[in-house]
Amino acid sequence: MIQSLAGQTGAAAGTDQAKVAGGFIEALTQHPEGIQGVLDAFKNNGMAEHVNNWGAGQATTATPEQVQQGLSGTGLIESTAAKAGVSPQIVQVALATVLPMVIQHFAPNGQATPTSSMGSMAQSLLSKFV
Repeated sequence: MIQSLAGQTGAAAGTDQAKVAGGFIEALTQHPEGIQGVLDAFKNNGMAEHVNNWGAGQATTATPEQVQQGLSGTGLIESTAAKAGVSPQIVQVALATVLPMVIQHFAPNGQATPTSSMGSMAQSLLSKFV
């Protein structure tokens, strides 16, 4: 369900940010560790404070450099770019806005939510970009 929702939203919406949001959700569903892998990557890359702030809703955006640093080694930037049909640089810029919202929705207080609840949360998140 999440994959079809992400694909429809990404394809139907004309903005890069919407395409990246859909592509990122789709990439997350296929990533072996999902949102927990994103949290771990940020923490392992020296950005635990950012994840904690986003999870608490205290920071609304990141910089493209923070996205690159936090997701380094996960392959998610490249995977998202392929799914969204945009360059990795566009993914980094768009995720600077999208990623804090994803963390806040899917990992409130820095704790990943069960994947069973991701479908409705993805729909809610993606609706903000359409």
